[in-house]
Amino acid sequence: MKGHVPVLSEETLKFLDPEDGGLYLDCTFGGGGHSRMILETADATVVALDQDPQAVERADAFKEEFGERFQFRRMNFSDLDTLEEGPFDGILFDFGVSSFQLDQLDRGFSFRGEAPLDMRMNSESGQTAAEWLATAERRELIHAIRIYGEEKNWRRIVGAILEARTQSPLRTTTELTELILSCTPARLRFTSKIHPATKVFQGIRIAVNRELDVIELGLPAAFERLKPNGRLCVISFHSLEDRIAKNLFRRWAGRPEPGDNRPQDMREIKAELLTRRPSTASDMEIAANARSRSAKLRALRKADN
Repeated sequence: MKGHVPVLSEETLKFLDPEDGGLYLDCTFGGGGHSRMILETADATVVALDQDPQAVERADAFKEEFGERFQFRRMNFSDLDTLEEGPFDGILFDFGVSSFQLDQLDRGFSFRGEAPLDMRMNSESGQTAAEWLATAERRELIHAIRIYGEEKNWRRIVGAILEARTQSPLRTTTELTELILSCTPARLRFTSKIHPATKVFQGIRIAVNRELDVIELGLPAAFERLKPNGRLCVISFHSLEDRIAKNLFRRWAGRPEPGDNRPQDMREIKAELLTRRPSTASDMEIAANARSRSAKLRALRKADN
């Protein structure tokens, strides 16, 4: 299989189960790994979505290779209700930042090189991370770094950001990284398994792109676009992403959600869970692709009624 190798590829193929003549929706095209996987497994058609303008060139290459079997729409999956194609035999989400976005240092997603603090998945729209950091209220900073980033040292980091921006705005990834390191106890700078800036960058990125809000809009819209017996696969990398998917999947399968004390006969069963627990990467896959370590895959099949 050429090019970008997607996480949990074997598990995704198993649950998506692409068939000849089927119509499939890849809501997060990225490097095209999942789209290619479907197209090379079955004589099917894939409609792929991505809001990133830099995904267009990769999509054009797919169009040349696969012809009419591949269609691309540059859009955010939160706008799925405006998509003309469908209904679909299978729909796939792979949440979070793509490997292409992480590896391209000038996008500002990574602390491993100096770049403008951008972090926008759609680099032509919305606030940059620098603009967000310059204007976010204290409570917004806390929510991003403590909740989205799950950063234990959030108090010192939020305080340092608020103090720093009274002097001059944080404009580059290096400036933000150095500020985070200045708040990190020396013993943790060298002993932590992950870089001290990892979680803070994650939290700010989620806030800038409103990633959880987008998921809460996109998943229900996708479920409505499934054919009867159609399959929905969701790959998440963050506990909050997975929680949204888990609760929606339980609702559609007629299972209780947190705070739902209704008797079972009052719940409507719209789908069958194909994964009681999320599938995770094998040791072999993690060794080959460290990004797969936190990946979780959930899948369901829509009812036929």
